[in-house]
Parts: sequence; structure tokens; C-alpha cells
Amino acid sequence: MALDVKGLNRVFTFKKGTTTIRLDDPNPSDSPDSVMAFYANTYPELTTATVHGPAIKDDEAVYEFKTTIGTKG
Repeated sequence: MALDVKGLNRVFTFKKGTTTIRLDDPNPSDSPDSVMAFYANTYPELTTATVHGPAIKDDEAVYEFKTTIGTKG
């Protein structure tokens, strides 16, 4: 019997207000920073975000984009 090795699907999330937005992986060979730059065209708040993760949840590698917009410190 041959082994079939599969990688985890990557998923990207970020919070916009009180809503968590889930983003699909546009290209599995891109780095998480490249994916964040790709989605920054649609979600400008990602231009100042940082990548955290991955956290393994439900057989997925979940990366979180955390932004500092709107926080006071």
C-alpha cells in the first residue's frame, strides 16, 4: 500500500470591525506575506498588517492578518 501525503490547505483571516473575514489561498506557492500583499488591493487595511500563524484548525493551516488600524495604545 502506497502512502498518499497531502499538505494542509492554507486559509487566511483578519478582523474587520467585529467580523472575521476568511480569505482563500490564491496561490499555494506564495509566501503568507505575498498573499497579504495580494489581498491588500481589496482590503487596504492589510497594508499595515502583520502575519501570525499558522494555527492548525480542522485540517487547515490558518494564518491571521492582524492590523493595528483603529487601536490606541
